[in-house]
Amino acid sequence: MTRAQLLAYGHTKADIVANLEAGRWQRVLPRVYATFTGPLPRNARMHAALRYGGGHAVLSHRTAAEEWRLLPIEEGPIEITVPYASSAVSQSPLVEVHRSRALPYSTAEAWPPRTKPTDTIVDLAVSQPTARDAVHVVVDLVSRSKVPVSAMRDCVSMRPPFRFRAEIQRGLELVDGGLMSALEVEFKEQVEERHGLPPGDRQTAIEVDGKTLWEDVTYDSHGAALTVRLDGRATHAMAAIAFRDRRRDNAAELAGRARLVYGWQDVRDSPCEVAAEVRAILLREGWRPAARHVTCLACS
Repeated sequence: MTRAQLLAYGHTKADIVANLEAGRWQRVLPRVYATFTGPLPRNARMHAALRYGGGHAVLSHRTAAEEWRLLPIEEGPIEITVPYASSAVSQSPLVEVHRSRALPYSTAEAWPPRTKPTDTIVDLAVSQPTARDAVHVVVDLVSRSKVPVSAMRDCVSMRPPFRFRAEIQRGLELVDGGLMSALEVEFKEQVEERHGLPPGDRQTAIEVDGKTLWEDVTYDSHGAALTVRLDGRATHAMAAIAFRDRRRDNAAELAGRARLVYGWQDVRDSPCEVAAEVRAILLREGWRPAARHVTCLACS
């Protein structure tokens, strides 16, 4: 509760001081108090941050993404956005304060109050340290949230971001083209495009045990029965996912398909080696490049 609320409920300044000194209450943020003892659960920290930010404050950035279930919950400061006229400033380590002139347009009708999923994704992309990271955030979160690309484009058009605008639009183009993760972006740009490999088909449907599953990259349209799987998700360690992948492997073997599997470290740290392996299997399986292949500077 804020000091103003406590005073409005009949407490005096002396009451507040006495409860704090006796340890019955605790000061959380300037003019914000918890009227209980012990550690503050996440929900209490969120509401304390909102009380501190004032009546128009909303959860934003990573905290809003966690509330929308776009990202897993992690320990860290609660992130809020306040109007520019607000006097609230960041209070480490509990709350990180951002400012916006567009809060009336970017706030969702939700409790606790937070930015809309579209604006949350844009805010997170803008806050990234590099342009490349901004693209990755857009691809990961838009594909994970199932937010329509059209809604994201409307958001960017109505509230143009001050950083990484071109990169955010690039990320939306990649999602529109079928890419579903930062790992797929890296594979496309650092393995295929950088090394003159043909553009694979993304999210190809296959039938396994009567269910429709999706392969990350296939090259059938280029005359090669090759499947490339990009294993960048922690959920692959789950028993059900592991079983599904084994069934998918067996189905590929029965169909006589070649398959390669790469993780984030392979693609990010060794794109030249990955490209060489993919090229070798493509040639073996029947792909014929139309012209002399491009070799990146790191390979030459």
